[in-house]
Amino acid sequence: MGRKRTGRFWRCAAIALAVATGGHAAWAQSVPVGGGVVQGPGTPGPIKRGKAPGYDFQDQYIGIPGKSVADNMEPMIDHPDQTAEVGKKLADLQRKTGKKPNIIVFLMDDVGWMDFGFNGGGVTLGAPTPDVDKVAAQGLVLTSAYSQPSCSPSRATILTGQLPIHHGLLRPPMYGEAGGLNGKPTIASMLSAQGYVTQAIGKWHVGENEGSQPQNAGFDDFRGFLSVSDMYTEWRDPNFNPEVALSPTRSRLIEEAPFNKYDVHAAKGGKIENVGLITVDYSRDLDQRWANYAVDFLKRQKGGSKPFFLYYGTRGCHFDNYPNAFYAGRSPARNDYTDCLVEMNDIFARLYKTLEETGEIDNTMIVFTSDNGPEQEIDPHGRTPFRGGKGSTWEGGVRVPTFVYWKGMIGPRKSDGLFDFADILPTSLSLAGVKGAAMGEKMGAGNYLDGVDQTSFLLADNGASNRRSILYFWNTQFAAVRMDEFKFTMLTQDPYAMTPNGNHGGFTGTVSQTAGGTMFNLYANPQEDNSVAIRHLPIAIPVGAEIARYQQVLRKYPPKVQIGFTTGK
Repeated sequence: MGRKRTGRFWRCAAIALAVATGGHAAWAQSVPVGGGVVQGPGTPGPIKRGKAPGYDFQDQYIGIPGKSVADNMEPMIDHPDQTAEVGKKLADLQRKTGKKPNIIVFLMDDVGWMDFGFNGGGVTLGAPTPDVDKVAAQGLVLTSAYSQPSCSPSRATILTGQLPIHHGLLRPPMYGEAGGLNGKPTIASMLSAQGYVTQAIGKWHVGENEGSQPQNAGFDDFRGFLSVSDMYTEWRDPNFNPEVALSPTRSRLIEEAPFNKYDVHAAKGGKIENVGLITVDYSRDLDQRWANYAVDFLKRQKGGSKPFFLYYGTRGCHFDNYPNAFYAGRSPARNDYTDCLVEMNDIFARLYKTLEETGEIDNTMIVFTSDNGPEQEIDPHGRTPFRGGKGSTWEGGVRVPTFVYWKGMIGPRKSDGLFDFADILPTSLSLAGVKGAAMGEKMGAGNYLDGVDQTSFLLADNGASNRRSILYFWNTQFAAVRMDEFKFTMLTQDPYAMTPNGNHGGFTGTVSQTAGGTMFNLYANPQEDNSVAIRHLPIAIPVGAEIARYQQVLRKYPPKVQIGFTTGK
């Protein structure tokens, strides 16, 4: 970043914090380090400590400092009791199976928090998802799981364990734009080093340059496409882009643009091989083609001596959805988005059934989620009960439908404990045997690990989150921080500011700074339309101080930009 942009970044964040906390930004410096140990009774409900009035509750950490793990790792909340409980669980399982656990990340595209039945959607919205809901009901449903505002930043966060401000993919690269992983250590390369078979299937979209392609980012094998669904079809479809599709000159311009237009395959260290040109017709069956590939992969792992990591990114339900003959009209709502949701349910069911048939279900942790909130510029689209959508840092843009399933290891429950996509990498590493400060060493000098190890949260019978806060960024700008039920906001997106008519999502409108004292209680006001900061300064001060803490992190590990928006760089 240039000096001018960096200065602006620090100045905006510092002013917002100073106003909100009455000039007490230094408060964060007085918080003792090395804390973060929380001892609870291990049972649901309130925690009564001493004779003070009221109760403390699990997963509420305002007033509890984080525990430092390593200089280049995010502090965490330590729960010794649940860590010991989970350690015994995992040791017993490994003695039984003789190998480390398998890990699957099932990542959908643009699916909203409320689309699936386990969060109130499903049949209610004319898109029944019975198989997904059944598995979710047997696992841990995370009601406060967070992505990034859009797909490429989210995917890079899963792969690197870093927030976009550190991995540098601040928005999706489109139509041949540069921007990618550029040799960063990834979850795949780290798990591969621990003896895992690593497979990526489906949407990639974290850079098409050779060094950022999956076969060069730690994966043994890849089948999918390198970019995003609409980029292959929208310019071919005269219903959406007649100005291109019906102009030979303009069509040729896109055909010659420097991006791969194929469904591809690649083996580790090899070159991309084109499998099929992605036309409108080809895209109708793309998710089924990938599902077939995944089923074949899982069957090959049956009885294998090595554990596997499967990173599965669906094409659906990113616009434009072109249902195949079997799924067209298959949802009661009968639109292409809800038809796609039904297909996603069936694809997940196929993978789950294959795990059962191969005998790997007992030794496999499944993380089921979506890369961001619902896109809202193009109808029909997904649904969220929260304000905003994809492209914004409102809750609707970044709070995503998520559950974690592991038969016999995770009991059925719901938790509002905080979970970030960055946590997937350190949690997976921990399951593979790399723990504590060793994770920071694996990241390498100069790389900050924004994720925290959530193994004990996920696997303990009544596990509490090990994450103290959620940090929201829009481009290079610090937008907000959440601690417990409170969200302190410095930057907002107003989709109606310039275009009062039409569909409005996170990519439409303007971005503006708050006056400095904007804080929402997400329990009382999930729509984020009533600030409580001034009345609740005793909360706003410590929540705002979390911003100052992370500013110090960014001074040691500066922001990086591979690709971003012009505004606010």
